Amino acid sequence: MLTGLAGVTQSVIFLCMIPLRFNKNNTASNGVSCMDLNGITHSDKSAPGKNEGLYRWLSTFPAFLILLIVVLLNTSHAIHAQLLLFGEAQWEGYYQLRIDPKAPACDPDQDIEQALQRMIREQEEADDEFDLLAADPVPPDVLRQSLEAAKADCEFKFKRYHGIVDRITPTVEAYRSLEKWVADLGEFRMVASGIMLAVLVLICGGTALFRKHHISLRPAATVLDYRISALAQLGAFAILFSSMISFKTVAVSAGINVSSEHLTLLWVWILGFGSAMAICLYQVIKVPADAQPGGNLGSALLATPLYAIFTLISGSYFLLNGHASGIGIYINQMMELASLMLNVALYVLIGMLLKRTDLAQKVFDVFRPFNFRPEMLAVIAVAVSAVPTAYTGGSGIFVIAVGSLVYLEVRRAGARRQLALAATAMSGSLGVVLRPCLLVVIVAALNNEVTTDELFGWGVKVFLLTTALFAFYAFITSKKGDYQNLQSSEGSAWPAFFRALKPLIPYVVLIAATLVVYALVLAAYLDEFSAPTILPVLLAVILVYERIADKRARTSGVVDESTPEKPSLFANLQSSTSEATVHIGALLMLMGTTMTIGGVIERAELMTLLPAEFSSVWVAMLALVTILVLIGMIMDPYGAVLLVSVTIAGIAYKAGIDPIHFWMVTLVAFELGYLSPPVALNHLLTRQVVGEEEIRLSKLETEGENFWYRHEKILLPLVTMATALIIVAFGPLLWQAYQ
Repeated sequence: MLTGLAGVTQSVIFLCMIPLRFNKNNTASNGVSCMDLNGITHSDKSAPGKNEGLYRWLSTFPAFLILLIVVLLNTSHAIHAQLLLFGEAQWEGYYQLRIDPKAPACDPDQDIEQALQRMIREQEEADDEFDLLAADPVPPDVLRQSLEAAKADCEFKFKRYHGIVDRITPTVEAYRSLEKWVADLGEFRMVASGIMLAVLVLICGGTALFRKHHISLRPAATVLDYRISALAQLGAFAILFSSMISFKTVAVSAGINVSSEHLTLLWVWILGFGSAMAICLYQVIKVPADAQPGGNLGSALLATPLYAIFTLISGSYFLLNGHASGIGIYINQMMELASLMLNVALYVLIGMLLKRTDLAQKVFDVFRPFNFRPEMLAVIAVAVSAVPTAYTGGSGIFVIAVGSLVYLEVRRAGARRQLALAATAMSGSLGVVLRPCLLVVIVAALNNEVTTDELFGWGVKVFLLTTALFAFYAFITSKKGDYQNLQSSEGSAWPAFFRALKPLIPYVVLIAATLVVYALVLAAYLDEFSAPTILPVLLAVILVYERIADKRARTSGVVDESTPEKPSLFANLQSSTSEATVHIGALLMLMGTTMTIGGVIERAELMTLLPAEFSSVWVAMLALVTILVLIGMIMDPYGAVLLVSVTIAGIAYKAGIDPIHFWMVTLVAFELGYLSPPVALNHLLTRQVVGEEEIRLSKLETEGENFWYRHEKILLPLVTMATALIIVAFGPLLWQAYQ
């Protein structure tokens, strides 16, 4: 019964994740003010107003419900396994009791003598003296032995049948009903994951559209910005709408047996894209009241969400080539990875929950007593951030969740803004090769030539390399003025260090206890497969602890009454769900539409421009690295992995590049692409979390400086990852050449 209790507990915890709040300017609530550089951070944890509660519930509840269902479905297989084990422990041979047995067809009361005489008569009647090939009659004693053996076997079957029937008590019937229901949840997951993903994309994407939260190269500010952005999105959704209708028409008219699930999925897309068109049309007409007058076309295009630009490009290509349903086909390819994409959504929620805890702040508090140079703290921040990055599933998610805190801590150490921005963008880049990052799991799922263990094993080496390179470039480009005013820690650092470690002890205990409970109750361990399910519960436990600890501190007088009270678990989960909704919408819409760019690359046969054979493995690696970086510059990681798996990977293997080597090169090349213009997604997200004012001040701060310092936020990550890519790509080849 412990397994059932665990499932109920998990359900109750997630039932609190009700939607919530967004600020007036449609920016993410970061939990930390980046403008506070005096050692005091201000959490954005105010309780929602009473008048907003119903709206927040209605706006985010559907997404919350889908995420709740996904968590339950992901947990169901572990619960089912434990139910089977418990059933076997309670009732030996429980596997026989799961299904009502069928009575044997034989007769246990058969008269042997009567049956024997009948068989003898049948032999005599069938005897043909002229048939030379006929078999000799079976002797009566042999027939008798056969009948007696058959009767004994029948009696045994009936004995077993009645034994099973007698053991199926009302208690067993009730238990197996529960067990079968949990098993059915697993089957439902396989059938409904595509529909749930489509609904989640449309709900969250629509929310991001309504709140103007989709990812663009710059935020909209003027009237022209908003109108051009809305028109572009209207055109994008019109293409998606018409393509899905065309796809549905072709599928039905072709005489193919379209399943009800697939037909439902197509209707979900059609209705969702149609509704989005209505929202865009309204936004074309109704411009926000705070929009600045005027504007220019170039800036307006930069303010257009990237997903709309990608959709217009790919949609135009397919329409011009007479393939109206093409973009719809590639959008539906995302459904083949529905379970993994749903885990991406859970990782976003995990990031938003992490942001509401004090865990990250307390980790940085450990390093503060040493008064590290800004460059050193930037290196530490980037290295430490790799672990939660791996557990939040992707670099962008971590930047959204904790990027503001990284920026604040590096700035507090005296770092120039450009360096702090570089560290913030890099903070989400190094952990993508570490266990249990979802991207690596997808690579292994799509490519039988590699395993997650192999990739994660080499990932540790790549992580150490990139960390060392970041440290090297940060220190050789340091400026004395950035740290000359820092106070010396002298001998007081270590006592303060140990004092800072003390608040982390309860967190370690809570994390260990939660993982032990999962291991003992559900035999579930924190790995790349269970992380999306376990981590939300783990973070909810931490939030409960922080609330209780805050109340005790106030009761004992440790905390001043003027200090804002910690919000309740319910309020924290509300805000996390609301913020996760818009980020899920922005990320999944971008992921889905970049898959259509992959479709253009595939349909245009651009990969055929690569030679089928290369003169040497060195030439092959150079060509592939160039292509991989370009793909990473314009595509999201998950769509890029799918494209590379079906196009470039085979070419690399044929050229003699080891699959493990190729995919490590691919992951590093993608990270370089994410940090490279024109998209530079990690930089866009960094700008989003630190605020436009800090970006403006960073430019003012470097006026009159040389080219490096004026653009350090871009150049430092680029140089680091480019060097790492060269070493990872060509280092093993050089080693092999001299063996």
